[in-house]
Amino acid sequence: MEEILAALADPARWRLVTLLAERPRPVGVLAQLAEARQPQTTKHLQTLERAGIVISQRTGQRRIYALRTEPLRALAAALVTLADQGGAPRETFDRYGLTMEAERLAAEESGWADGRTFHFARSLNASPDVVWRHLTETPLLARWWAPDDLRISKLTFQAHPGGRIVHEYRDREDVDGTDQIAGLAEGTVDEADPGRRLAYRLSPLLPDGSVAFTSHLTFTLHPSGAGTELEVRYRITDSTVDSADFVAGIEIGFGQSLDKLTTQLATSDTRSTP
Repeated sequence: MEEILAALADPARWRLVTLLAERPRPVGVLAQLAEARQPQTTKHLQTLERAGIVISQRTGQRRIYALRTEPLRALAAALVTLADQGGAPRETFDRYGLTMEAERLAAEESGWADGRTFHFARSLNASPDVVWRHLTETPLLARWWAPDDLRISKLTFQAHPGGRIVHEYRDREDVDGTDQIAGLAEGTVDEADPGRRLAYRLSPLLPDGSVAFTSHLTFTLHPSGAGTELEVRYRITDSTVDSADFVAGIEIGFGQSLDKLTTQLATSDTRSTP
């Protein structure tokens, strides 16, 4: 596939392929139609032949070239597969880009986003006690507390009033930690009523270590049959001009995290973890 892409990347060779798509043609005619010298055209055709895109045969004094459609069909199928695979992630990327642009325009001065709130709700297939553990115990919290494209690389969560929180995450494919940290936040637990209510403050940090803004999160757990109705309230204070990119990702990123929690609790082995 790489050889085919390399061969087609040259505009002159691409022109020859389009001419051969119409019908087989001899070298001299191809050179005339492409407005190129025949020796140069011959070299391009040889490159295309080595890549398997064209075939040739000698007829008398002439060498006739014809297009092979199989490699092009295989390339087209591969490109369609790539386009289909990139659909949802690209949609999220584009959505975040539009939101980020709007938030940057709004971030004219400190405090620009203060008081803004976000509300999330999820129906979870686990009891409030089990949900509580996934909200507060670091091995379980680390499984879901990051958007789809990130992973937790460092986590401290002391589930008691005054408890310390450290939340560091990286790209999910940055397994050796050589890429830059994607995010770092520090905070404090304000309230911890097991199985019922959890509240904490968490401040994402800018690259210079200063606070971008402070998020105030309150999780309320309501029993519902064999499961739990989870309500999350997210409120912003202390917003700085440089916090726009962070604020833009709240609805998408935190929503993805809660979706991961929902999926995690939907598995029977997770719900029964001792």
